Amino acid sequence: MEYRHLGNSGMIISEIAYGNWLTHGSQVEEEAAAACVRAALDAGITTFDTADVYAETRAESVLGRALKGERREGIEIFTKVYWPTGPGKNDRGLSRKHIMESIDNSLRRLETSYVDLYQAHRFDRFTPLEETMEAFADVVHSGKALYIGVSEWTADQIRRAHALARELRIPLVSSQPQYSMLWRVIEDEVVPTCEELGIGQIVWSPIAQGVLTGKYLPGRQPPAGSRATDDNGSAMISRFLRDEVLEAVQRLKPLADEAGLTLAQLAVAWVLQNGNVSAAIVGASRPEQVAENAKAAGVTLDADLMARVDELVAPVAVTDPHLVHQGVPAQRP
Repeated sequence: MEYRHLGNSGMIISEIAYGNWLTHGSQVEEEAAAACVRAALDAGITTFDTADVYAETRAESVLGRALKGERREGIEIFTKVYWPTGPGKNDRGLSRKHIMESIDNSLRRLETSYVDLYQAHRFDRFTPLEETMEAFADVVHSGKALYIGVSEWTADQIRRAHALARELRIPLVSSQPQYSMLWRVIEDEVVPTCEELGIGQIVWSPIAQGVLTGKYLPGRQPPAGSRATDDNGSAMISRFLRDEVLEAVQRLKPLADEAGLTLAQLAVAWVLQNGNVSAAIVGASRPEQVAENAKAAGVTLDADLMARVDELVAPVAVTDPHLVHQGVPAQRP
C-alpha cells in the first residue's frame, strides 16, 4: 500500500480507501462485511469511508463493529451528513440542528469519540452556507471531527465554503466526487479549483460501478447477482450499460494485460495518476475483491499507456462539467 496526504493537510491516508456504500448492512451479511474490513487492513488500507444514510444508518454500525479493537490512531474513519436518516422534517439537510444531532449519532454507531473527516454529502440549497459552516466549525472545535470535506459540490460551491472555512479556522481539505475513466466531469472545473485551494479528491466509483471490470458484455444480459441487477445500484450503473461503452471497455483489456493488471486494477490505477486525487474508494462484497483492488496502489502508468487509454475511452467518456450539478438536489431530500 502507498499513502498520500489528504489535500494539503498533514493527515496521511491510504491511497486505496475502503467504502461500504451498498454493501454493509444491505447486500453483505455482517460476517462477510467484517471479513472484507479485515482484508482491507491486511492489504494496508487504513482509510474507511461510510455515511450516516448508507443502509438506513446500518452501515456505520457494521463498520464500527468491524473496526472494534483496532488501534484508533492507526486508522482514518470518514463519514457524511445530508441525506434523510429518519422520518422527521429535520432529519435531513445541512442545518445546524441536523449536523449537530447527526455527528453524535454517527459517533455512537461507529463506536468512536471522533471521526477523522466529516463530509457534507451534498450541497444544501435550502440552508444558508454560513449556518452549515458554522455548525461544522463547532463540530471540529469540539473535537468530534478533525477535518471537514464535501461530496459532489461544484467548483463555485467549494470555493465559497473554503473561504468561510478559512474565516472560521477549520480545515476543509477534501472533495468526494464520482470519477473514473468513463465519468470525468470534475476535470475541467472542480479539479483546478481544488488544486488551487489545496483540497484533495477522494473519488468514488473508480471502476464505474463495476463496468470497468469488463464483466458486462455488449449485447448480453448483465450477470446474475451483479450491480446492474440489484435494485439499489441498477439506476446509477444504467448510464454505462450502452453497447458502445461496453465495447470500449473490452478494448481496454489488452492495455491492462500489457501493464500486468486486471481491468479493474487498471481503472483504479488510472484515477490515482491524477495528482489531485488523494485516494480512490473501493467497495467489495468478498475479501478477495479487496485484495485484488488494493494491488492498484503504487502503480505508475506511463504516458504512452495513459494516452492510449484516453484515445479508447474519449468517444464514450462523460466530461461535461455542468453534470456536477446533477448531484445537487433541487428539492429538499
